[in-house]
Amino acid sequence: MLKKGPERPLSAQTRLNWAIDFVVFISGLAAALTGIYFLFMPAGGYQGGRNPLYGVTFLFSRQTWDVLHTWGGVAMILAVTVHFVYHWEWVKSAVRRVVKTLTDRASRMSGGAAVNLLVDAVVALSFLLTALSGVYFLFVPAGGYRGGLNPAWEAAFIFSRSTWDAIHTWAGVAFILAVATHFAIHWGWITKVTRRVLASLLGGGRPSEAPPSLQQVS
Repeated sequence: MLKKGPERPLSAQTRLNWAIDFVVFISGLAAALTGIYFLFMPAGGYQGGRNPLYGVTFLFSRQTWDVLHTWGGVAMILAVTVHFVYHWEWVKSAVRRVVKTLTDRASRMSGGAAVNLLVDAVVALSFLLTALSGVYFLFVPAGGYRGGLNPAWEAAFIFSRSTWDAIHTWAGVAFILAVATHFAIHWGWITKVTRRVLASLLGGGRPSEAPPSLQQVS
């Protein structure tokens, strides 16, 4: 019976990759959960009794949900920016591969790789739209006209406020669904590397290095 050789420790690259992904996950989870709250708890004030959810408290006040959503979103944008910078070579390689596949009939991509790239493209596009619309609301605060005290209320930058709101809402929904699909596809890699990182942090042995082909999963 063959004996296993000594396991190699995690590399600094794998640790950093996991740490960045973890920050993206936590900030994204905060932005997603608070976004779901606002999807099912619409704003708009009392509206003469037409908004029965006005003033309803679910775990936190509406103002607290808003703060969590805003800064969770800001943290996610910063973390994803770092993620893209760190994986920039992988992104360029994936784009070149897609272009080659579309322009060269002799070049073929497996079904699994095609699905993976399609999901990643939806994640990237929906994130971009969600982030841009979120930045709009960050610099054009809500709160109504307030007798002229909020001159930015009706400010339109490319689109109207209501259009930005629709973009933010439905791009966010698409982003959540695409990320959930991304997690399902890469669940094996996620759990495997997470177990090794946690084991390393807790001093539970010297976990083996992830295969190089799996380290660049984004």
